[in-house]
Amino acid sequence: MWVRPSGMHAGLTYAMPPQFSVAAANHDMTARSFNPDRIGRSASVGRAYVYVLPCRYENILKLGFSRDPLERMATFHPRYFEFFDLNRAFAIEFDRVSEARRMERYLAAPLYEYRAPAPLLVRDAAAGHTEWYRGAYGLLEQQGRRAQHEGHILHLPLKRWVRGQLETRSELLFDWSQRMLDEITLDMSPDGLDSAPLRRTLTDAIDALVAFKLPPERYVPTTILEWRASLPSTFAKSASF
Repeated sequence: MWVRPSGMHAGLTYAMPPQFSVAAANHDMTARSFNPDRIGRSASVGRAYVYVLPCRYENILKLGFSRDPLERMATFHPRYFEFFDLNRAFAIEFDRVSEARRMERYLAAPLYEYRAPAPLLVRDAAAGHTEWYRGAYGLLEQQGRRAQHEGHILHLPLKRWVRGQLETRSELLFDWSQRMLDEITLDMSPDGLDSAPLRRTLTDAIDALVAFKLPPERYVPTTILEWRASLPSTFAKSASF
């Protein structure tokens, strides 16, 4: 979470993604942050996924399991929609966390010789520096197809699932994005250095919508679109696929 540097306007901080965490916590029981006491269900019950996330520009991938693969991707890299190849990424859906965990162990067992260090661009805070593999995509895709044949839902390509998740979760972006922009405009530091993390977070959230062909004007105020269009070219790059 972004912490306001000293000297900036006092108030709340608005680091909602990943992705988008406030909405994800209430979305279909898939977020890590859901409250099992409130909903009266065991933490081991509820939808979970084994995911395979190939990097876009090198032959390396991440294998793991999560209740919310979208949130997990965003913790690895803020521009996950560019960093990972979501046309090749996939997720196998399970009814219980224990089933997903068991499948992850099964898939990882024969991949010892494929192990690779995590890419340098992966956030340290994501704690995702294990279960990265080089050259193992074909083997894992075969296992994904096999799981589908056995009756599990296979989300391949994963981009379709991600787009649907973003479309649902983006309902909270309107108010959040305006509060973020309000904070940014209060920054009087040289070159806006104090609010740089906020600018990056807001930019990444808007660019994710564009990348998945979700119209930003549906989810954020006009003021946000005008602000985004005014940014230098280094901030204006986004991916679309």
